[in-house]
Amino acid sequence: MANSPQAKKRIRQTVRRTVANRMRTSRIRTFVRKVEEAIASGDATAARSALSVAEPELARGARHGVLGRNTAARKVSRLTARIKALNV
Repeated sequence: MANSPQAKKRIRQTVRRTVANRMRTSRIRTFVRKVEEAIASGDATAARSALSVAEPELARGARHGVLGRNTAARKVSRLTARIKALNV
């Protein structure tokens, strides 16, 4: 158990950040899932519009440190490639 005031403050900060990061992660997953559902349905226009909403959310997650920068870029790239494959 934390005894020093500094350690107690760190625990409070960690709890706050954990809650915020969980919300961000959940939000990112939701947007990515909507893109994947649109891809699975075969609707390229819906998938493109869902990706245009999900892409800034992924970038925001990377900026806040929830995702790595390369991870966010990889996810966007792979989703874009899957949408592009629908048109072929």
